[in-house]
Amino acid sequence: MSPRVYAFIRDLHLYVGLFLSPFVLVFAISVVFLVHAWIPGAAAPAEKRTVTDVTLPPDFENLKGREQLAAAHTVLDRLGVHGDISGLRQIPRDRRFVFTVGLPGRESSVDLNVAHHTAAIATRQTGGWDATVYLHKMPGPHNVNVRGNTTFMLVWRWLADATVYLLLFLSLSGVYLWAALKAERRIGLALLAAGAVSFGGIVYALVA
Repeated sequence: MSPRVYAFIRDLHLYVGLFLSPFVLVFAISVVFLVHAWIPGAAAPAEKRTVTDVTLPPDFENLKGREQLAAAHTVLDRLGVHGDISGLRQIPRDRRFVFTVGLPGRESSVDLNVAHHTAAIATRQTGGWDATVYLHKMPGPHNVNVRGNTTFMLVWRWLADATVYLLLFLSLSGVYLWAALKAERRIGLALLAAGAVSFGGIVYALVA
């Protein structure tokens, strides 16, 4: 193995690891809260208000898809509600729209009555710990056609993807660097085997 190649991969492994450490910390902390289903401060009471004379875009009720989302953001901006729309439910019979709008540490629910041009808004500050859970779940597999409709979440989606790919690089480069150290091969093989057995046991328990 060329010493120059080894040194390059070692330095890249180090710097990529340092760059990823804050993202890994967010995912690690949020997993603890997700597993134990308890988030400090997330159950804070909501602040409620009602807005009248809400101005709506033309033909708002008949819009679909991304056009509807764009129009909804226009309405929400006028209401002073900002964030990613994670849920949008239309109730044609009552001419109502119910939005769930989120940002890390804040969650809002907006009940828009098109017929009366009013909006009932409930905003809850969920705190910093809940923000890590929000970032872990967003973007996620639910409502993929709706999520990621703000610049913040689009950037976070790219960063989340980059974290996965760079972690794969760290794993492969770590194995490469370990293989170059003859003195560490025996204990490395033992740890690889232990990890493989543990993973295999978990998979077997899930599918059995």
